Amino acid sequence: MTATLLALALLIAAVGPAAWRLRRSPAFITGRDGRLSTSTALALAWTVILVWLLVAVLAHALTTGDSTRYLNADPGPLSPLATVYLPLLGGPYTALIGAKAVVGIRLQHGTLAKPASASPHRPLRELIANDSGRTDLVDLQYVALNTVTMLYVVAAFLADAEAGLPDLPPQLWALTGAPAGAYLLNKLATRPNPVITAVSLTNDTLTVRGGGFTPDARLELNGTPVPTTAPTPDTLTTPLPHPTHPLTAVVTSHGLRSDPYTHTPTTPTPAGDELTPAGDELTPAGEEHTPAGDELTPAGDELTPAGEERTPAEDELTPPGARPGR
Repeated sequence: MTATLLALALLIAAVGPAAWRLRRSPAFITGRDGRLSTSTALALAWTVILVWLLVAVLAHALTTGDSTRYLNADPGPLSPLATVYLPLLGGPYTALIGAKAVVGIRLQHGTLAKPASASPHRPLRELIANDSGRTDLVDLQYVALNTVTMLYVVAAFLADAEAGLPDLPPQLWALTGAPAGAYLLNKLATRPNPVITAVSLTNDTLTVRGGGFTPDARLELNGTPVPTTAPTPDTLTTPLPHPTHPLTAVVTSHGLRSDPYTHTPTTPTPAGDELTPAGDELTPAGEEHTPAGDELTPAGDELTPAGEERTPAEDELTPPGARPGR
């Protein structure tokens, strides 16, 4: 019981700070595009578990009072290390190294685009999603089977920590090796779809940003193809007056379509109208604003203050050559 509690305390001490640190700064397990890397995250998780197992066995050996006899026993607490645990670790690391090599080669030859993520947050869902944000079945099975195997190893060790590393079935490595192979083959075989990460409108020019755009990439707005100007691998532009309704952009490249991206334009302020200070009314452009309390009299009449009467006798227009009053 003491060995189990000690092992559990060591697990919490190892996993807690590491998880907190990765949540605040996950750059250690992100890929070239800034998204969480499935292969890196699983390889790191298996490393943490294996280190925890070895430290827990060593800590128990030091508390028994006869650590030499305990560690050198036959079978000893570390007997399954070479036959079970190193193969468990080998599958994820093979997938990690192979995936990095494949992605690097395809980026160099221009057959793969890894646009940077537009979101500053790193949700765990990225571990089972592709660059477009959709769930990838191969990534899902890779993460799910490895997670189940990790939980099985941790539970088996905590059930009898004094016995050392649990003697698991040698075939258990297939639960990490086979998914790792499928994950790596998926990296080799998948033709990446173009990805849209942002859409902006500036000076009647619509700019679509993302990745995987070929020179013959086609842009559709609300299902209608539109011409593009000066396309680049990560940018498409098209002339467009300021729209008043949402736009759904889709990019087609080499026969592959991106996920739809909806852009809602902002409503511009009507030209010609100016906002007057508080208390005054908004008058149309080109008209003068009359101060509150005063009325505008017809042409040729003077403006009298509110509350006073105007004498019409001296204000009327008399014919030429006539004297007033006659």
